Amino acid sequence: MAINIGYLSCDRTSAGDEVYTPYYAVEPLLKYIPKNMKIWCPFDEEWSAFYNTFKENGYKVIRSHISDGKDFFEYIPKETFDVIVSNPPFSKKDKVLKRLYEIDKPFAVLLPMNSLQGQNRYKQFKEGIQLLSFDKRIDYHTNGNFQEYKTGNHFASAYFCKDILPRDLIIEELKKYNRPLLG
Repeated sequence: MAINIGYLSCDRTSAGDEVYTPYYAVEPLLKYIPKNMKIWCPFDEEWSAFYNTFKENGYKVIRSHISDGKDFFEYIPKETFDVIVSNPPFSKKDKVLKRLYEIDKPFAVLLPMNSLQGQNRYKQFKEGIQLLSFDKRIDYHTNGNFQEYKTGNHFASAYFCKDILPRDLIIEELKKYNRPLLG
């Protein structure tokens, strides 16, 4: 039996939250979110692949980030929005999911696949959850490298969604390519 040492030794604290989504991992969402919906990206800087992918594809997008003094757990945009999309800090997934269900808007958030289990998450998921998963693991920009994503990720990720997908489980092919987040 092989043991996944990468998974067992990974940083599951807030210090491990600084991983950034590559552009190729945002694009699968485009076909599921109608262009007339205004998107709030609550964990995103100006250079975020989420923010830029949606803007470049003609969506109206609001972004916010704790570094701007807009803490997702206390802040809601004054502008009306229809859907929440982002890659939240994995170490706060229970708190993030609880808040998403309280806000009661459609959402798609990128989380580790093992987020499916958990007594706290069960309380929210029993209200409805959808999953957009992929044929391979998403590789993230890590360790301050905004030019290239690091290959060989040790965990699988998926979009955990509510009221976004036409079915509760969709599995798609990821088409990886490199596009720098900055530069």
